[in-house]
Amino acid sequence: MLALTGLLLGGMLATPTPAPPDPALAKRLDAVLDTAVAEQRVVGAVVLVARDGQVVYRRAVGQADREAGAPMTPDTPFRLASMTKPVVTLAALRLAEQGKLELQAPVTRYLPWFRPRLADGTAPAITLAQLLTHTAGLGYRFEESADGVYARLGVSDGLDDAGLGLEDNLKRLAQAPLYFPPGQGWRYSLGIDVIGAVIEQVTGKPLPEAVHALVTGPLRLDHLAFVAAPGTPLAVPYADGHPPLRMTENMDVPLPEGLGSAVRFSPRRAFDAKAFPSGGAGMIGTADDYLRLLEFVRTGSGGLLKPATLADARRDQVGAQAQTQGPGWGFGYGWAVLDDPAAAHSPQGKGTLQWGGAYGHNWFVDPVNRFSVILLTDTAFEGMSGPLVGQVRDAVYGRTAPSSQP
Repeated sequence: MLALTGLLLGGMLATPTPAPPDPALAKRLDAVLDTAVAEQRVVGAVVLVARDGQVVYRRAVGQADREAGAPMTPDTPFRLASMTKPVVTLAALRLAEQGKLELQAPVTRYLPWFRPRLADGTAPAITLAQLLTHTAGLGYRFEESADGVYARLGVSDGLDDAGLGLEDNLKRLAQAPLYFPPGQGWRYSLGIDVIGAVIEQVTGKPLPEAVHALVTGPLRLDHLAFVAAPGTPLAVPYADGHPPLRMTENMDVPLPEGLGSAVRFSPRRAFDAKAFPSGGAGMIGTADDYLRLLEFVRTGSGGLLKPATLADARRDQVGAQAQTQGPGWGFGYGWAVLDDPAAAHSPQGKGTLQWGGAYGHNWFVDPVNRFSVILLTDTAFEGMSGPLVGQVRDAVYGRTAPSSQP
């Protein structure tokens, strides 16, 4: 079969095409996924693997709704959580190319009211680039203790039913002291939610409409959206446990040690058109559509961004201070960047991009080995940062003893 050509009429990105079966790859991945379900580490999962634009593995395993007995399918839509960030980042980069915003400009040019201060009371300039790379000095509520300043201010991480608007949430965020002077540290943050508000300001559109016009529409990602239509069979979310626990509304799910305190989830938020559109956590989508997005990121085909812009986004912008993925990883615009595979003990090529989502997801794009891989599960946080992540990765690369390290 032909490899991905990258272009359709009108410059659209082509859908990754099926490839001849790879029995060895399928055997390795099947074993990893079947074991994860049998051991009750996840309730269900979908994995897609593309190489050179051809889908060499596509499988769903387990259940999308355990209590209803509904099986997982490759087409099951998921709450994407932080897998929203790359989509909104690409929207911001398009606006930068169009001259509608400048990455090195202070955020106050677009949102004059967003002026967080340091502990000494000074209000330093924060650039859009710093927001995109999590070097602005902001944070997340889940990174703090349960009685931290973000919790006391009522800041939403974009996953709960907070009952407030985007601007209201960011005004609360602006009252919290910055963790460090902008550009002098790295901390995973609500920065992309701020970028979402900037996008609304410069386009004059609600964020969902702007993202559709700038990214998901041009790439024909028909199942990526901010609100699920009534009756959409989204995968039911579960929390780590033996067996995993079905999530309830505004449920606080403890994070693995070292990642923070707990994430507050509201599964029904995905159906609430009145919930504020979180640029960092608010989208839903399918594995197939997200794989198309990853293939754009890998190849640049389709004309969505200029090659130089995409190359800059894929470049490490911050260096070793970004340790969310561990040693050897930096951070670009929207994702972690692998600088040193040896330090990371990873079979992935240098320049691999990777990120995930709190509902239980992970993905990576390896430009050197021409892989795009997506793992969507319905179980947090095993599918985001548990052993399954490293096991899927190692199975893709043919390691005979899958690693327990994510």
